[in-house]
Order: sequence, then C-alpha cells, then structure tokens
Amino acid sequence: MRDVPLPDGAAGAPPARIVDGVRAWVTSPPLRDLVVRFGGDGPPGDPPSGDRLPRDPLSGDPLSGDLAAALAWLDDFSARHWDFRGGRERPEAAEPAFDPRTAGLVLAAASALGMARPVPPARRAYAHLVVLGGLAHACLRRVAYAAHLVRSGTAVAGEVAVLGSFRPLSGAERRTLADAGVAAGDTEVDALDAAVRLAFGVAGPAEADGVDAGHPHRSWSSRTWRPAGSPPVRVLAAPSGEPGRRRAHTADTQRFWAEHVRLAPGDPVLMVTAPVYVPFQHCDALRTLAVPYGCGIETVGVDPALPDLARLPEPAPTPGRYLQEIRSAIRSMRALHAAVADG
Repeated sequence: MRDVPLPDGAAGAPPARIVDGVRAWVTSPPLRDLVVRFGGDGPPGDPPSGDRLPRDPLSGDPLSGDLAAALAWLDDFSARHWDFRGGRERPEAAEPAFDPRTAGLVLAAASALGMARPVPPARRAYAHLVVLGGLAHACLRRVAYAAHLVRSGTAVAGEVAVLGSFRPLSGAERRTLADAGVAAGDTEVDALDAAVRLAFGVAGPAEADGVDAGHPHRSWSSRTWRPAGSPPVRVLAAPSGEPGRRRAHTADTQRFWAEHVRLAPGDPVLMVTAPVYVPFQHCDALRTLAVPYGCGIETVGVDPALPDLARLPEPAPTPGRYLQEIRSAIRSMRALHAAVADG
C-alpha cells in the first residue's frame, strides 16, 4: 500500500488545504479496505445507515461526498467495531482475536496510515520541541528521544516542552519503572521529571511554579530544567478543560503550554510521540495549536532502534491497538474539520 500523508502542518496552511488532507486520509484505500473488512458496505446510492458506507450520490464513490457526514459515520462505525477501551485507560483495553487475514490487513493499513514506522524530523531547526506524555515507559522513551535529537544537532530556539498530567501511575507502570531502576514517584508528571533527569543529566529544576487546587483535575505545575549545552526543558502538568468530568488530556496540555510559552505565528514546532499515536496527536496539535496560533506542526514517532531506548523497549502494537488508534485519529480529524469549518 502507498503511504497516506497526514493533513498539512505547515505554518499558515489555509483551511482548505487542511480539509483536503483530512479528506485524503479518511477516504484512502487502506482505511476503506478496513471499513469494508469489518462489514461497512452497501449498494451505491444507498443512504448511510448502520454499517453502510456513505457514498457520493453522483459517483457512488464511498466516503467522498459530504466530509462532515463521512467523519460522523466513521466515528460511529469505529465506536461499534474498533473501540476496545469502553471509556477505560488504554492499558485496560480488551484485545480482540482476529483471523490471520484480518490481522494482516490491519497491520498493513496501520503502516500505510503512518502509524507503524518512525520518520526522522524533516528540519534541522525548530522554535520548540514538544514531548507528549503517556504511560510511564513511554515517558522515558520519548524524553530520551528528544534528548537524542538535541544532542545529534536538532536546533531548538525556544524550549523542550514535556507535557503531562497528574494521572496516577498504575501498579504495572510502577513495576516497569522499578525493573528499570527508575524511581519515578506517583504520577505521570513525576515519571516525566525522572525521564528529564535521566536523559538530560540534570539533578533538579531551576524554576518551579504551579497551583495545588486540592484536586488533580484542577491543579497545575511547571518545572523548568536548564541542562548544560541544551535548550531549557520545561515539564508541564496542565489542569483539565472539564475538571468535573475527566483528567487533562493531550489537547488540554497543548493549549496550556501554548499560553505559557507565548507561541507565535510561523513558529515551527516539532512534536514527539509514539508512531502509533502520530495521526491522532498530529491532528489534535493542528486543531489546538496550528489553527489558533498560526504555527507549524510536524509530528514524529520515537525511533525504537536507537540504543538510548534499549532499557525500556516498546511492545509492538497489536491489531486491536492499531484499530483503537485509527479510531482516535478519526475522532481527532472530525474535531479538526469542525474547528476549521467553524473558523
């Protein structure tokens, strides 16, 4: 399968070009093949209903008519067929059993959709480098990759921003860190602090700020580290945008960081995550950063082949996990499309 590009992250990309990128991704052959494999098909010209693909009324081409309707349909379809979390955290998702043909199709589609292979940064210099938090072992891997990029010559004019939340670490995460000899505290942001100490060789932050509001969904913290020969590294834990309902998510942390750093139009920003999350977190960053601030967004996944990362290997994503994150990408693209259309 030919690789499918993500929506354009260039600074100042016009809304029409972003919409074209969303349309190209959600109407791509790899995603269509997956939808059909899971029963999403119907006669040309039929109205979208249940598992029938929405089709252009003139050409009969599936998913290429009203993009908002197609995204809504894909959101609903993926909720019924590819949501194995059921509102739980990612590690608690069920892993379905697939026949070899279906599993192979999922793996091939994930690769073509930009979720399986790491791609190095396209530029040599950025205004900011942003590391997205996650599970404890991922925190260490992503921060280590950011340190590798800085040491290997990627210039960062502003700061390395490491974004997380006060999500409590699970027992499994604590055991993983203990097995690696890492004392990482109680929360995701504690694990990120530990990762910065290890990867950048610093003992403690130079500046610290924050508010303890008595509840992790409402509190925030900011700690800035100043490694020798490196741009400053800020570890930021954001409050939730809906503190009565949930913890802070990726979009909350990105918005909170942008307000702190005074993100400027034209700033090229490099985002670091895991390859499996690149499409959904790239589109989240376009919606929360590129569209309102006019900055550029490039999103890359950690390269698992680097020796720096050998101490905490990343488990290979399963077909179920790929489908779950394809669903995340669909939902992120739906929100991006709505934001661009409303703007």
